[in-house]
Amino acid sequence: MDTALPPGWPDEVWPPGAPDWERTAVSWLFDLVPPDYRAHEVLRRYPVLLARFAGDHVAAGLEAARAGWRTVRVELADQLPPEAMEAAISAYEREGARLTRAARGVEVVAGALRGERWVPRL
Repeated sequence: MDTALPPGWPDEVWPPGAPDWERTAVSWLFDLVPPDYRAHEVLRRYPVLLARFAGDHVAAGLEAARAGWRTVRVELADQLPPEAMEAAISAYEREGARLTRAARGVEVVAGALRGERWVPRL
């Protein structure tokens, strides 16, 4: 079993080589996408494809959070009180950070699903 994990490896996914590690990867990836994706047998059957779908979905969410952060002050300035505006900006920042971590996680999990092994460098 591999014990060295790349930076950004999700806590919810067992290390490659552990029993049922792919099951934990699939479960985590499905948690990143809309629930309707679970209806697609092809995504359960081919985890590397699920990783692709999850990566695309997370990337779209990250772009949406970035766009919202850039535009919310202008678009809703006259409709929200200052404290709500600051809370909205903070929420966009937290969501952007969460999605950035998720994107990195998808990247390293997808690599492991493709058989790539991470080797730490000194």
